[in-house]
Amino acid sequence: MAAGVEDIETPFRPSAPGFARIGPDTPASPVVLSVPHAGRDYSPELLRASRLSQRQLETLEDRYVDRLIWRALGTGAVAIVARRPRAEIDLNRDEREIDTAIVAPPLPIGALVQSARTRGGLGLIPARITGAGGIWRHRIDGNEVTRRIAEVHQPYHAALADALGQARRRFGVAILLDCHSMPPRRDTPGQAEIVFGDLHGTAIAPELLDAAVAAAERAGFKTASNIPYAGGYITSRHGRPSAGVHALQIEIDRSLYLGEDMREPGDGFERTAHLLKEVAAALAARAIEPQAIAAE
Repeated sequence: MAAGVEDIETPFRPSAPGFARIGPDTPASPVVLSVPHAGRDYSPELLRASRLSQRQLETLEDRYVDRLIWRALGTGAVAIVARRPRAEIDLNRDEREIDTAIVAPPLPIGALVQSARTRGGLGLIPARITGAGGIWRHRIDGNEVTRRIAEVHQPYHAALADALGQARRRFGVAILLDCHSMPPRRDTPGQAEIVFGDLHGTAIAPELLDAAVAAAERAGFKTASNIPYAGGYITSRHGRPSAGVHALQIEIDRSLYLGEDMREPGDGFERTAHLLKEVAAALAARAIEPQAIAAE
């Protein structure tokens, strides 16, 4: 049994939708933005189930990335933005990546995917936070996990697939830009401020990756590709270059756009929002150049 987890949690049913779709009904750009880790709709039931404070749970968030995309939306991109917090369910995980120690009754092992993330407490339902320990007061009922998957995880990915399909039908190509933030990397001078992940060349055409990197560097940011973040479940699930659907993860150093407390927008917020706009615009421009990108 995981530390701090006893008995079984009482299931709960938050009423708010799990995500918001933002942007035009008819795609005006081949780019679709995904923001899976910035949800802040902490239900009273979720907070009661946690042995940690809301402030501690918020450390799991990609803080305010949902606000950071506002200029990129001006390019005509559609965005699918999570409202539910990562503490409730992680949308960048396979729905089978479940830590069995926090669920009761035990789930069939054969139906699960065990990974370094689940072993580290960051599976589909996060189990612990570094420096704070176990999250949950009680083990989570298996039916509650199933509900979260059916009502939050699956609809989010269905919405992404639908938006990408619309863009693909209109432009002949679609590009998912999966937006995340990463902890500050000030300990090593010269480290990248922006990390692009394309699963080591398998999730997006190289011309599109080059366009995104060039846009970020023109905006004055230090970049890296795939180190230390190569992309996650969202990139893997939705990136299908051979079918004309490309996916790219972007990780943004939080110190670029948050204040010293890493909680509220800082002086660099507008500059970083402009970065996302430039990356989205560069991806769209490169994708719709005549004969630039085609399904293989």
